[in-house]
Amino acid sequence: MKYLFKLLLLIAFVQNGFSQEKQALFTIDSTSYYSDEFIRVFNKNLDLVKDDSQKDLDKYLELFVGYKLKVQKAYRLGLHFNTKYQNELMSYRGQLAKNYMNDSKVTNELVEQAYERINKEVKASHILILVDENASPEDTLKAFNKIKNVYQLLKEGKNFEDIAQQYSEDPSVKDNKGNLGYFSAFRMVYQFENAAFNTTIGQFSSPFRTKFGYHIVKVADSRKNRGEVTVAHIMILKPSVPDAALHEKAKQTIEDIYKKIQQGENFESLANQFSEDKSTSGKGGVLQRFGSGQLASEKFEEVAFSLNDKNEISKPFESQFGWHIVKLIDKYPVQSIQEMRTELESKVRKDERSLIIANSLATKLRKKYLFTKNKKLVQEIKKAVNDDFYAQTWEMPSNKKELSGEIAVINKEKKLYSPSFVNYIFSQQKSNIKIKPISALVDYLFNKWMDDQLIKYYDENLENEFVDFKNIVEEYRDGLLLFDLMEKEIWERAKTDTVGLNSYFKNNSKNYMWTNRYDIDAYSSTDQKVIEKTKSYLKKNKSIDYIKSKINKNGVVDVMVKSGLFEENQDVLSEFKSPQQGVTEIIKKGNYYFVLKIKEVKPAQEKTLDECRGKVISDYQQFLENNWVDELKKEFKVDVNQDVFEKVKTQILK
Repeated sequence: MKYLFKLLLLIAFVQNGFSQEKQALFTIDSTSYYSDEFIRVFNKNLDLVKDDSQKDLDKYLELFVGYKLKVQKAYRLGLHFNTKYQNELMSYRGQLAKNYMNDSKVTNELVEQAYERINKEVKASHILILVDENASPEDTLKAFNKIKNVYQLLKEGKNFEDIAQQYSEDPSVKDNKGNLGYFSAFRMVYQFENAAFNTTIGQFSSPFRTKFGYHIVKVADSRKNRGEVTVAHIMILKPSVPDAALHEKAKQTIEDIYKKIQQGENFESLANQFSEDKSTSGKGGVLQRFGSGQLASEKFEEVAFSLNDKNEISKPFESQFGWHIVKLIDKYPVQSIQEMRTELESKVRKDERSLIIANSLATKLRKKYLFTKNKKLVQEIKKAVNDDFYAQTWEMPSNKKELSGEIAVINKEKKLYSPSFVNYIFSQQKSNIKIKPISALVDYLFNKWMDDQLIKYYDENLENEFVDFKNIVEEYRDGLLLFDLMEKEIWERAKTDTVGLNSYFKNNSKNYMWTNRYDIDAYSSTDQKVIEKTKSYLKKNKSIDYIKSKINKNGVVDVMVKSGLFEENQDVLSEFKSPQQGVTEIIKKGNYYFVLKIKEVKPAQEKTLDECRGKVISDYQQFLENNWVDELKKEFKVDVNQDVFEKVKTQILK
């Protein structure tokens, strides 16, 4: 089985780059297997193989043929039709395809930009005029005129906070006057982040649009990213009513708790007893790890980040929510770009940046692939779409022959039909797109749909585009099949075939032997005098309990005992030369002294099946597999082209 998995499951993403002529190396029934695959797999696994016999090309070919025989058997049994297998293969292919479904140059640029921004934090305020991203032209113009008016007031020198309170439609403006505090990359939508990081400190931006509406952002400060922290806190809530006595009582409570901490009482216990943050009190007050701008209280963040040493505890302080004492658990500085690259790539693909990547890929595919559009059919579809679309009540026309047909062709081979596009139009009603007139709307949707179709076509043809992708998918496909086949033909059979297992064990029982075994009590201590005293008690045939009661006194454990049946090469027994029944001499191993009481010596003997069942099942599986290949060679006709194999040998050994 080890040969199978060395050949099968070590999937390398970087191929060895051999350019050899493709020739049929061998056939199994009517299926040919080629020299290029054999050379690629051999070279890929060469450095990973520890058994020199596998580096012998003749033996490796034998293994490779056996591997392909099993694949053929899996297909003959129809295992490739199994729904679970098909779903797992498609899932794996989809995951692998993600590495090919983006513009790597654009992705790298966005990752590097994000990392540069992650190292900084900007403090900004904003003014927002709300407008839906799919709002009608009328509503969009109305919102734009509002933000233009606000921008003009700011240019005239009006105070940003005052204008924010007067005009901003952000619901939080009443509390924060537009101040968003410090934040870094990925904290805001990408368009807002761009504006904030590209605006000079002390200045405000031109109006810009996000999915929320129109904004103007003002940057107040910029600093190095402080990373993230994990802290615990004890919190006493502010009274819900403006009562001075209640406020003073709450403040006194936090100060009393702080005194207890100074007197040496445990922070976690105090948090558990007194903290009024019920979501954390049961965990000793520990909060989830956070960075700047992630908590609702800027004051709390400032205190948390001001702590420098682990377990350092702040003095009591007040936030808008109540009074706190904070304990630093750990600090996490910003990692290097190498350490963060995988995380950053994932984040880039999940936020608005992903649209830049997708659009970039679609643009490349429009240049890469030839596609034609049936303009006449698109025109007919435009006539069928009406203003009901904007109300999300448009229904697809039924039985309209003039709307049916071939609407586009990709690369002269992939034909696309109009029902797919019409269904796409119907589904997009929920997107609340307000583009007018209808003809412009349909053109916009056709371009979006066409981009999706080009990307889908590209995905479907990745095996033709990238040899390494094709090889990896094929190896994984065969790996899944062989796993299912091995489970069916070997592993389950070895577990359930009790007759075969018993017969195999009987014929190979000499391979499952106990060495000499000793029933012992092993006494150990770091003190030689203690172990000498123990030995004297053993010589007097005193029991374990008696010895422990005499030596381990006043809560101090000076001697430990381990009892059991051990083979001669197990544990400390290997340190004793020819141990006999009775009390042994004292030996030293490391910092410990040992003496044994050997109660019984059991000579070497055969194990029962129950005593070695796991090992026997494993060996029986290997036995079945070894014989299985011979059985498969009888079931399938194998024909090796020796002339081609000699050429392969010459090429590999160059």
